[in-house]
Amino acid sequence: MLKRQLNNYFKLDEHDTTIRREVIGGITTFLTMAYIIFVNPSVLSQAGMDQGAVFVATCLAAAIGCLIMGAWANYPVALAPGMGLNAFFTYTVVMGMGKSWEVALGAVFLSGVTFFLLSIFRIREWIINSIPISLRLGIAAGIGLFLAIIALENAGIIVEHPATLVTLGDLSQPPALYTLAGFFVITALSYLRVTGAVMIGILGVTVVGILLGHNQFGGLVSMPPSVGPVLFHLDIAGALDVSMLSVIFAFLFVDLFDTAGTLIGVAHRGGLLDEDGKLPRLNRALMADSSATISGALLGTSSTTSYIESASGIAAGGRTGLTAVVVAILFLVSLFFAPLAGSIPAYATAGALLYVAVLMCGSLAHADWDDVTEAAPVLIAALAMPLTYSIANGIALGFISYALIKLLSGRHRDLNPAVVVLSVLFIAKFLFLDGGH
Repeated sequence: MLKRQLNNYFKLDEHDTTIRREVIGGITTFLTMAYIIFVNPSVLSQAGMDQGAVFVATCLAAAIGCLIMGAWANYPVALAPGMGLNAFFTYTVVMGMGKSWEVALGAVFLSGVTFFLLSIFRIREWIINSIPISLRLGIAAGIGLFLAIIALENAGIIVEHPATLVTLGDLSQPPALYTLAGFFVITALSYLRVTGAVMIGILGVTVVGILLGHNQFGGLVSMPPSVGPVLFHLDIAGALDVSMLSVIFAFLFVDLFDTAGTLIGVAHRGGLLDEDGKLPRLNRALMADSSATISGALLGTSSTTSYIESASGIAAGGRTGLTAVVVAILFLVSLFFAPLAGSIPAYATAGALLYVAVLMCGSLAHADWDDVTEAAPVLIAALAMPLTYSIANGIALGFISYALIKLLSGRHRDLNPAVVVLSVLFIAKFLFLDGGH
């Protein structure tokens, strides 16, 4: 009876799959992205948020996103708070701009609402088609470099220097050694196609640290901690301040293109595109993603987005939303492993951050390096993010450089109204809102 209902609801026969394959696909996807339940609380706690509460918010936001994507959009795509977006939340908005984490959550909520409206009114096709591919590649790589510098700094591998800004830290210290060891292990296991390589690396480094006395073991299983310290603590009024407009845009922009790119890439790999090469029910998928961001902000976590790790579940046989529903169930089960998550030290997740950075920087390979008017904005956007410690600044400088270089090169036909308008707005922001700094 249940088997027939699942078959009819998720159209398993139509997608040439079975319940067993979907379950295996879901487990595989979960293992490849479960590192986020350790990394996200670690990153957001640096913004002053309660780590246990963020752990619960992370699991719940991921479960909600996966359920909506699986049960409504019927895609084998899993969602969770996004890497890069959580770093932007903590290191740029809170630590860089001096905003409270409540205001930052308000900005996440508003970006999710805006994303939802764009999906309903089908404006997102115009936006996606308006942004040059080179800028998308530069932004993805820039977020990767931003994650890399955060990981290296957290591990003490790079430290500040009065003459050169940064220099090499003491590599003989445990945090640096553990981070490098974790990074090397994760990279090697990923190359060998070991499922759950990132999580194995994080847990392996944690266990070694505990055995050698560099970290304390807090336990394995318990009832979930309270989500109360972060639940409904978003400050929407504070996020409506003029200075937060670029922040909301950055959250929206990164989430929009990260989601669109992931959906298309995963669907292509799973043979889910139609005969025209388009994704059926794309609006449902985008609304599922934006709904997850909205609910995540209410729960108390940074933007929730679609995960490219979903491709691992598709490679294992997942083809329908049942795969995503399985991932949702596993995230709910993870709620009872809060003591384990609390035992994960920063140096254990730093190696994972560095590995994710490698994957994101791979987008540079697709840039057109033979056309300097395309290559220069890619490099500017990518370098600006880590060097200004801001994803928003990288996006802004990428747009400005693209527009001005094209104009001065006589290539104004390469520009479209969206790029011109956004470039003008970003220039105005730097000149007037930021006081020229």
